[in-house]
Amino acid sequence: MPRYFGPRRALFGLYQAAAAPRRAVLLCPPLGQEMIRSHRIYRLLAQALAERGHAVLRFDYRGTGDSADAGEGLSWNACLADVREAAAELRSASGLDAVTAFGTRLGANIAMDAVDTAQLVGVVAWDPVLDGGQFLATMDALQAHLLVDTSRFLRPRRDVDPHAEWVGFAPGDRLRAQLGDVRWRPGSALSLLIDSAPREPRAGHAIQQPPPRTLRIERPTSWHDLDAQEDVILAHGVVEAVTAHFQEGRA
Repeated sequence: MPRYFGPRRALFGLYQAAAAPRRAVLLCPPLGQEMIRSHRIYRLLAQALAERGHAVLRFDYRGTGDSADAGEGLSWNACLADVREAAAELRSASGLDAVTAFGTRLGANIAMDAVDTAQLVGVVAWDPVLDGGQFLATMDALQAHLLVDTSRFLRPRRDVDPHAEWVGFAPGDRLRAQLGDVRWRPGSALSLLIDSAPREPRAGHAIQQPPPRTLRIERPTSWHDLDAQEDVILAHGVVEAVTAHFQEGRA
């Protein structure tokens, strides 16, 4: 069920109800092209959770997707505020007070940073961004490669600033500056961490977290390979892992 909520009803979300909901799950998306690449998984996850008796809300931050405002105004604090509004909307729709969040990549970082303000009881994180500065450098490198890829453009676009876009998405100067300070700092609210990041080419990429709070998915997700988008689209192990986690009654 589509719904608009928050200040000026600027936020767009899709709510999937359950007859007698056992828990409320908020799906926090990543940003940029990673949001597009994970869209199908979010839809499948929402459907799977709803079928198992969980109320689910997936939504778009202001300036992204189908929510209002321009993308250039996107900021980290605005995303945190949007999580708070989305959690409140999910409580109102489901009748449940306890809300658990699921987030992918920067969506996981946003959810973890919003734990207190959104009053989240738990966070399930899939491949969170470990270092925001390194993330920026990687996205800039992807954009620079894209601009000279003759399979996409007839002529290299060397006159275009690679810092202005992330593979079709404009992050804006404010968000770029804020992302430089982002680090993955898992807190006590982290209930499950799903690690599907490739072990190569960057040594030490794996997230170190003691069991049972970490699940390693052996089929790697190539977040930084634009020619391997199916790695995200077909990551069914994530849907299975998250639904099993909640079926076990964990936050």
